[in-house]
Amino acid sequence: MIWGHPRLIVHRCGGALAPENTLAGLRKAAELGCRAVEFDVMLSADGTPVLIHDETLERTTNGHGRVDETSDAELARLDAGSRHGAQFAGEPVPSFGDAAELCQALGLWANVEIKPSSGHEAATGRRVALEARELWSGLPPPLLSSFSAEALAAAREAAPELPRGLLVEAPPADWLRLLRRLDGVSLHCSGHCLSPQLLGEARAAGVPLLAYTVNDPEDAGRLLRAGVAAVFTDRPDLMPPDFA
Repeated sequence: MIWGHPRLIVHRCGGALAPENTLAGLRKAAELGCRAVEFDVMLSADGTPVLIHDETLERTTNGHGRVDETSDAELARLDAGSRHGAQFAGEPVPSFGDAAELCQALGLWANVEIKPSSGHEAATGRRVALEARELWSGLPPPLLSSFSAEALAAAREAAPELPRGLLVEAPPADWLRLLRRLDGVSLHCSGHCLSPQLLGEARAAGVPLLAYTVNDPEDAGRLLRAGVAAVFTDRPDLMPPDFA
């Protein structure tokens, strides 16, 4: 796969500049001139894909309990913005559909991380892939990614035409075999775990290598010059415009 997407991807919608995994974050990314975002998608108790990172609600909302035990109606009443600042009070937990619609309206390409609750790996991969196929019908598709091989396999079975990326922290020695087994197109790993050997292996295999989460512009520039296809960042405001 030749990387044809932006080289700068804003982490969790708006990075550190807005409440994570919210529509406000998507608007902030677009306001800064960014062209690509990443966000996490998990299933509610009703099986609806929603944007949230943790399996529980406490860190990012005023709710309590597990996401997979919380109904859509309950999620709709939560405030996912106030913890980031009073100006974001009332920001909702968005549905995947709402996020996709806004991405398309703002011209943002998306990396959708499938973030299953424990025990819901296959169901989440399947549902997110099917919904992504429908939401981006007739448009350039998002890139699906996950730390869960089971979720990626289910996504492949549900919508094989959608591109998929394997998420790891430190790539195992057999990363390429695992990626090929999942029919993946990209490898995403921590920027701290990159090495010249890994970059060489990825280059030889034609696999785009994406690095997270890179917040120093000098580090980002070094990685991009070394051959990394794209970097995820929480600080798009610090990155030079030519990185995008």
